[in-house]
Amino acid sequence: MPFEMKSVLSKSLLATLLLTGVAAPAHAAPSLVADLITGEVIAQEEATRAWYPASLTKLMTAYVALNAVREGRVTLETPFVMSMRAARAAPSKMGFNPSTEVTLENALKMLMVKSANDIAVMIAEGISGSVEDFALEMNNTARKLGMTKSVFVNPNGLHDPRHVSSARDLAVLARALYKDFPEVADFYGIGALKLDDKIIPTHNGLLGRYPGADGMKTGFVCASGFNVVASALRDRRHLVVVVLGSPNAKLRTLKAADLFDKGFEAGHGQRANLNNLPEIAGPAPNIRDQICGKGRANIQEDDLAVLAPQGSDKRALISGPRPLFEPVDVFVGRKDGWTGPVAQPRAAPSAAALAAISAAGAIAYANPSSIGAAASQAITIKKLPPKKVIAKKKIVAKKMLIKKPAAGPLTATPIASHKKASTQ
Repeated sequence: MPFEMKSVLSKSLLATLLLTGVAAPAHAAPSLVADLITGEVIAQEEATRAWYPASLTKLMTAYVALNAVREGRVTLETPFVMSMRAARAAPSKMGFNPSTEVTLENALKMLMVKSANDIAVMIAEGISGSVEDFALEMNNTARKLGMTKSVFVNPNGLHDPRHVSSARDLAVLARALYKDFPEVADFYGIGALKLDDKIIPTHNGLLGRYPGADGMKTGFVCASGFNVVASALRDRRHLVVVVLGSPNAKLRTLKAADLFDKGFEAGHGQRANLNNLPEIAGPAPNIRDQICGKGRANIQEDDLAVLAPQGSDKRALISGPRPLFEPVDVFVGRKDGWTGPVAQPRAAPSAAALAAISAAGAIAYANPSSIGAAASQAITIKKLPPKKVIAKKKIVAKKMLIKKPAAGPLTATPIASHKKASTQ
């Protein structure tokens, strides 16, 4: 649905907070708006403070995967295998059975739209052989891109106190994704997926609502609050907004829209650049009690409707029901005619990866109590005494070991394009 009016969110943000009865957060909430082309920072607040990125991590997962395509290690058509470890990832997830195959192109779309944690682990294992080795690649990539505050220990952003980034680093990553892989830029703006007869909508409340919004990714864990990296293109200007630590999804969307308004209204001038912002020292704050403590309402990752304040132009606001998108088709399984290798995990992480990531503080990617219905049918464990349960787990896991990948490098093919999702 095209927008012809100018957004008035910058003028109505405070009114919305008052009308909804939501107080501004007491904790620091880093934010930034910058030019994606030049790196010029138009406005920022504590943009270099360490913060838990949550599912914004998946932007780095996508970058490392796309870089593997560029290097010829895999292709977008390569089938990736869902391992037992991946299937046990905590929600949000696709819930596929272990041994299910998904092409990398479909996996990346599920990663961006559904924010599927099991898919993130599947991609990591297929690219690098293990989650730990993939984390090593993520950190090496972060250093090459100039991300000074980021440390990654998993591919999905489920909480780990060592797993941090910053608003500035995430803007650097967003710029790199658009600059280095323009062929797949429309992946970040998909409004909905269609898998068989199921429609999977995006969590990004800006898509289809804010004029020019074309990506990218939301994220949430209790420790971080509600985060978003968003992009918008208008009048030949492409901007990126990063908002971290919002108390709910609605205010995250409104703050991002407010920053976009300021960015598009601002002219060019002598401003700071992403490469020279002053660093803020200190660990990432854990705001779990403020976000998910006692007395808090049910937490929702998306914002189905942001109410318009009285006296405003409702046509230009992020208001009403979820926009209708033309869903992009995805499928499970190999592409017809595929005869190449399959990407799947190794038996164990490499020594280098284990040395780089300390064993202390388990990586929070697996939660056996949260296994999806489909996966749980494949790994059902009977209620037995503790020792017998352990033995049973070992037997089941052994039966489901995936064969080692075929020797030799995987061959790359050109990155495919797909029809961009359109709003109705």
